[in-house]
Amino acid sequence: MKIVFAGTPEFAVPSLRALGKRYGGDLVAVITQPDRPQGRKGILTPSPVKKAAGELGLPVLQFPRIRDNVSELSDLHADLMVTCAYGQILTQEVLDLFPLGVWNIHASLLPAYRGAAPIARAVIDGCKETGITIMKTELGLDTGDILLSSPMEISDTDTADALTGRLSLLAAKLLPEALEAIGSGEYSLKKQGEGFVCKKVQRTQVDFSRPAREVSALVRGLSSAPGSWGKVGELTLNFFYALPAEGSGEAGEVLSADPKRGLIVACGEGAVRISLLQPAGGKCMTDAAFLNGRKLMEGARFEPVL
Repeated sequence: MKIVFAGTPEFAVPSLRALGKRYGGDLVAVITQPDRPQGRKGILTPSPVKKAAGELGLPVLQFPRIRDNVSELSDLHADLMVTCAYGQILTQEVLDLFPLGVWNIHASLLPAYRGAAPIARAVIDGCKETGITIMKTELGLDTGDILLSSPMEISDTDTADALTGRLSLLAAKLLPEALEAIGSGEYSLKKQGEGFVCKKVQRTQVDFSRPAREVSALVRGLSSAPGSWGKVGELTLNFFYALPAEGSGEAGEVLSADPKRGLIVACGEGAVRISLLQPAGGKCMTDAAFLNGRKLMEGARFEPVL
C-alpha cells in the first residue's frame, strides 16, 4: 500500500512520524506548502513537515498549487493519500488519483467546527470537548464520511497552543489504526449530520465589556497566534494568557497593577488577570515582570472596542 502524506504545520508532524515508523517503506512522498519568508528579514523557511520529512529521509514535493501538478502525483502510483492541515483545496482530479481514497485528519468532532481554526474556535466558544476526526475527503468542506473519531476534554485553562499539541498526538495515535482498516478493507463509514463552518481567526482587540469568562476564552483561544491585544494610555499590549479573577469595576479598568497581585482588569462581568503579555515591540513576559518595569496605574482604562 503506497501512501502519500500532505501536511504543513507542526500539528501534522506527529502524524507524519507515526506513518514513517509504521509504514516507512510505503510512504512514497511527502507534500507540503512551499517555503515561506519569515521574520523581519524575510528568510525563506521550510515548513515543520518539510523539516521532519528531511529528518526521516523522505522525498518532499512542494506545489504552489497542487491542482496544477496532477501528472506528478499520478507518477507516484500511490494507493491513498493522507492530508493533515495541508492548506490547499483538492480538486476531484486529484482525489481520483488514489484508488483507496484521500483521508483527512481534522481537529474537531465533525460535523461541528468544519473549516479553518477549529481548535481556536472551540476554546473561544468555551467548549468542554473537542477531538480528532479521520474522514474520507470529498469536494465539500470537511463534509466527507467519517471513518473514526476520538474525543478530548478542553479544560477551563487551556490555550489553543496547548490543545493543539495534545490533539496532534491523538491524531498520530489514531492514524495507524485508520490505515490498517483502510488497507484491509474492513471498515464502515458514518455519514455526517448537519454542521457548521467556523471562520478563520484574526488578531483581535479584547472587548472588556464582555463577561470575564468570555474575555479569558478569547485570549486563550488566540494564543499564541494570531493573538489578542489592548491599548491602555500609550501602551499597546499583546495578550497570551488570562483567567477570571476576583474584582469588579468599569469595563477595561485596571484594578491591580501590583507585581504581587498581577495585572487585573475589570470586565462587563467580573474581572480577568492577564498573566502573560507582550508590550508592542518587546518580549513576552509575565505580568509581574511587566509591572516591575513600568508605571501602569490602577484606575487606568483600556480603550473600548469601537
